[in-house]
Amino acid sequence: MFIKKSILSLVALLTFIMAAKAQVKIGFEVSFKEPQAHYAEVQMNISGLVKDYVDVKMPVWTPGSYLVREFEKSVEGFTASASGKTLKVEKVRKNSWRVYSAKAKDIKINYRVYAFEISVRTAFIDESHAFLSPTGIFMHPAGMIKSPSTVKIIPFKSWSKVSTGLTPVTGQQFTYTAPDFDWLYDSPIEVGNQDIFEFMAAGVRHEVAMYGGGNYDKERLKVDMAKIVEQETAVYGENPNKYYLFIVHNYARGGGGLEHLNSTTLGATRDAYKTEKGYKGFLSLVAHEYHHLWNVKRLRPVALGPFDYDNENYTTNLWVAEGFTSYYENKYILRAGFDDPNGFVNGLAGGIATVLNTPGAKVQSAAASSYDAWIIGYRPNENSKNNSISYYNKGEVIGILMDLEIINATKGAKSLDDVMKAMYLQCKTLKRGYTDAEFKAMVEKISGISFTNFWTKYVNGVDDAEYVKYFGYAGVKVSTENATPDKPVTGAAAQLTNDGLAITSTTRGSAAWDAGLNVNDVIVSLDDVTVSDAISTLRLRAPQVSLESLPVVAGKKIGDVLKLKVKRDGIDKEIALTLKANPSVRLKATIDENATAAQKTVLKKWMGI
Repeated sequence: MFIKKSILSLVALLTFIMAAKAQVKIGFEVSFKEPQAHYAEVQMNISGLVKDYVDVKMPVWTPGSYLVREFEKSVEGFTASASGKTLKVEKVRKNSWRVYSAKAKDIKINYRVYAFEISVRTAFIDESHAFLSPTGIFMHPAGMIKSPSTVKIIPFKSWSKVSTGLTPVTGQQFTYTAPDFDWLYDSPIEVGNQDIFEFMAAGVRHEVAMYGGGNYDKERLKVDMAKIVEQETAVYGENPNKYYLFIVHNYARGGGGLEHLNSTTLGATRDAYKTEKGYKGFLSLVAHEYHHLWNVKRLRPVALGPFDYDNENYTTNLWVAEGFTSYYENKYILRAGFDDPNGFVNGLAGGIATVLNTPGAKVQSAAASSYDAWIIGYRPNENSKNNSISYYNKGEVIGILMDLEIINATKGAKSLDDVMKAMYLQCKTLKRGYTDAEFKAMVEKISGISFTNFWTKYVNGVDDAEYVKYFGYAGVKVSTENATPDKPVTGAAAQLTNDGLAITSTTRGSAAWDAGLNVNDVIVSLDDVTVSDAISTLRLRAPQVSLESLPVVAGKKIGDVLKLKVKRDGIDKEIALTLKANPSVRLKATIDENATAAQKTVLKKWMGI
């Protein structure tokens, strides 16, 4: 009887707690009094949370972009009130405000957010539109990440449209709901007069919201974007959404993207849609970000959700999350008909060359690059190319090698596609992300062979890719040549300033590196030729200057000495560079017409066409 009464008491207590939480309502109103000054006005309403005080917090980073950005630095004018009376407010942490609510049932919090950073991961507001990246706009009560909320947008007087992946509230214009703050923080909002069009693909309604104009052809994009969606859905066997939103920001020069649960934000160049390169580049970006619908948002490393919005969230698997997605965008572009086999294999060979030509690839592994994203990946300095490698680039190379290894081992029966689908279904079933060991285990299960040595060399190690071997599985020959045969290089990058050529970086092991030429050294003359004379024959379109393009350098041979006069912190100094051969390579891939039947089987499975 005692145990029974204890259980009943516990059930009653849990029921009371759940009912209390259910009574808490959280709502936001966002308006724009001064969009020309880049401000959003936010009102946060909390009702039913009867406490002595409540802490409200703003995330310090945004999922998908692994850098602590301190969004709270843009918040100002934080005030709170209840029943018309001002409440005491105290800032208790860099991103947390304590409101002494004195058990008030209804609390109103007001604050302003300054938003003037153009990127796909940060909020931006001006007189033409507002892009609300939610982690930099909204706050949540501490401990209540799983609470639902509503958001009402009040557009500026000259704006008429709102685009977001949040669920609209029936009968209430520009009002939306989110089941929890994870969903709210993963749902960007575009407000303004964006050009909106739709298309259906894989049984899903897709909306495209174009800001900034451009020479895009809507009808062409509807067809071509749908092809990419269909190819990607085919790999995973299902599409997890019924609605998906593309927010596209078109600028004079734009790029980049950020994935979300049922939407993405893309940066594009407004006048590049009419060129073959520009159009293919945009479709590649679409393919990359849409693939994150599975890889990252659902098929994800275990550390990436539930999120800690106050601190870094570390994982060693961004090489899968981002690197494999970079690899797959090439496969989707091929399978959707926007590339040919020759372009496909040469594009991948170019990706391998990028890693081979990065000195940091010999220093940092793919796993370490993933883990250090927070301190290096998003904050590179002048020496980063020498001591680190992008998990995008290294992960793409690992994806190429792993895919070919699986296909070859199974004689064309299986590929990396099967691994990705199986891991997606595993994450869906277990309702959590995967560990590195689980991902490796699935690769071995699908391929039927051990990948321990592969992991040692390419994931946790810094070995160069054995591209000749792996491409050979598919009957693809790869030739290697020096990037600039017989031409010397300095290994230094420079930028033209009023004082001369300022060194911006030096490459590990190069002539500049060995001679001790430093970043921020200002070259005054080269072999007694002044900088102004040295560049007089060049048509510079940007301040960046290749020293190898200067006649005084171009006329020299490997092994010759180049004498530089530089100023270092205002002090004159002479430096002698013994010019070296360029260590960078070019790779050229050719599909062998005389490939064996086994190689042709691998090639067909690899390309999927």
